[in-house]
Amino acid sequence: MIAAYLALAGAIGVEVSATLALRHSDGFRRRRWIAPVLLGYAISYGLLYVSLAHGMPLGIAYGIWAACGVALTAILARKLFKEPLTPLMGIGIALMICGVVLVELG
Repeated sequence: MIAAYLALAGAIGVEVSATLALRHSDGFRRRRWIAPVLLGYAISYGLLYVSLAHGMPLGIAYGIWAACGVALTAILARKLFKEPLTPLMGIGIALMICGVVLVELG
């Protein structure tokens, strides 16, 4: 099961990187960012598949992947692109994390 979590962590990291590259591409006006975005999403889905192939339940894998992706992207977008991260958004991130923990425990 450790391999499943490692693959999932990789999927999250690559997906967040691809999403940040998408933002950096400025709507693909900076064409050199198209390949990293597309390749990143493909690799992320591949790693998500690997985590499922190692026996991780889909609801848990997808919940963790999506929630961590949203949270990390919001936090990093704040630092890298000076995008807003309001207290209400922070509460939303905390609630997502709580929800994923409850799904994991349930």
